[in-house]
Amino acid sequence: MSAAPQNTKPSWSSTDLQESPHEHAEKGARVQAMFDAIAHAYDLNNRLHSFGRDQAWRRRAVRLVKATPEDQVLDVACGTGDLSEAFHHAGVNRVVGLDYTAGMLEIARRKGERLNAERSPEYIQGNAMELPFESESFDIVSIAFGIRNVVDPDLAFREFARVLRPGGRLVVLEFAEPRNPLLRWGNAFYTRHVMPLTASLIARDRSGAYRYLPKSIQTFLDPASLGRRITEAGFDVLEQVRLTFGVCVATVAVRKPSDNR
Repeated sequence: MSAAPQNTKPSWSSTDLQESPHEHAEKGARVQAMFDAIAHAYDLNNRLHSFGRDQAWRRRAVRLVKATPEDQVLDVACGTGDLSEAFHHAGVNRVVGLDYTAGMLEIARRKGERLNAERSPEYIQGNAMELPFESESFDIVSIAFGIRNVVDPDLAFREFARVLRPGGRLVVLEFAEPRNPLLRWGNAFYTRHVMPLTASLIARDRSGAYRYLPKSIQTFLDPASLGRRITEAGFDVLEQVRLTFGVCVATVAVRKPSDNR
């Protein structure tokens, strides 16, 4: 593991997070700085705090979207490349991972060096709200635990529809609250009190990332609202699959063939 960055000014203070971080005027820049600060320990924290389920969720997303070797896949907010690599391991010949944060992409590229060089994922820096691709360039767009970090999710969904070919598929992985009241209480206690402390210690983080993350989940769209926003962007939502007692939901949608862009 590389050394933690020496971040002296927090991206998110307790005062910042008294209200929804999604309304913060500097959300984009603060999210970018936050992920740069925690990139060195991001994978370790994901594995530990999901009890290893984060990789299973990504593999399930690949299966749900029915990826084939011939598909052209764009993995938005790819982070350190876990979902991009899941598509690679499923046999997809072309995967492009895009992320806003240079520190995350550095790790993704380093991890990609151990893969088949002929078809290992290509990683580029970019913005989900202004994708640097021509219209109708991809068969699949994916985003795992990243849409709530985008400043304008509706604009991002419209961009996903633009770069997808008619009939192209979208899969969105995002956290949710379990329906069972006891599980919902336990999950809330864990994500709002236990995880922020232990993850911050592991990452030696002073950016406030692990205060922001549970607040961003708590104040983001629920699965039904998320599905409606995807539909409004030009998709038909095919299914929403709850994973691991409902702490995570995979939303699968298809771009409407009749949508002219």
